[in-house]
Amino acid sequence: MFTVTNRSLYLCVGARDDMATFLPDVLAGGVDIVQLREKHLEDDVRTTMAKIMAPICHEAGVPFIMNDSPELAAAVGADGVHVGQDDVSVTHCREILGPDAIIGLSTHATAEFTQGLTEPVSYLSAGPITPTPTKPGRAGTGVTYAVESQLRSPMPVFVTGGVTDENVGDLVRVGLRHFVVVRYLTEASDPLNAARRLRAAYDAALAESV
Repeated sequence: MFTVTNRSLYLCVGARDDMATFLPDVLAGGVDIVQLREKHLEDDVRTTMAKIMAPICHEAGVPFIMNDSPELAAAVGADGVHVGQDDVSVTHCREILGPDAIIGLSTHATAEFTQGLTEPVSYLSAGPITPTPTKPGRAGTGVTYAVESQLRSPMPVFVTGGVTDENVGDLVRVGLRHFVVVRYLTEASDPLNAARRLRAAYDAALAESV
C-alpha cells in the first residue's frame, strides 16, 4: 500500500510512443509519483498505456494514478485516481476504490480548497501558481495561495504550474514540499538528466530548509 505523504515530485504525463523508455528514465531521475493524464482518449487506449506504466511504476516502488475515472483505475490496477472539480465526486471514487486507495482532488480557488479539506482525499492540488498551457484559460493563483493552502492542510498539497529545476528551490524555501511536474519533463530532450537536475535542486533546497 502506497501513501503520498513523503512524495515530492509528481509527474503528470499523457500517452506517448516512448513511454517504455521515458518512464523508467524519469523514475530513475527522482520522480516518485506518476499520473496518466488523458482526458480525451478512448478507454481502450488509456488502458493499453496504463498497462505499460503501472508495472514500471510498481517495480520502482512508485504509485501509479489514473485521471478522472475510478472505474478505469480499478480495472488497470492503479493505486488511485485524481479528479477535478467537474469530474465524479471524491466520495464516489472512495466507494469504488476503497479506503486504502490514493485519491487526489484539484483545487484552483480558496472555496474549492476549503471544500476539499472536508473530502476523503489523500492529497489536494493547488494552482496553477502561474499560467500554464496544461491549464488553458486559467489564471495563476500565485505562490502565496499555495503556501497558505499547505499551512491549512493536514494532507499533502501538490503545487501545479511551471515547476522547473530553476524555480523549485525557491518554492521549497518558502515552505512548499510537493510539486506536480509536466512540461519540464515531458518536453525534455534528456528526461533522465532533467529529472536528476530537478531532484537535485529540490533536495539541496530541502537540506537548507531543515
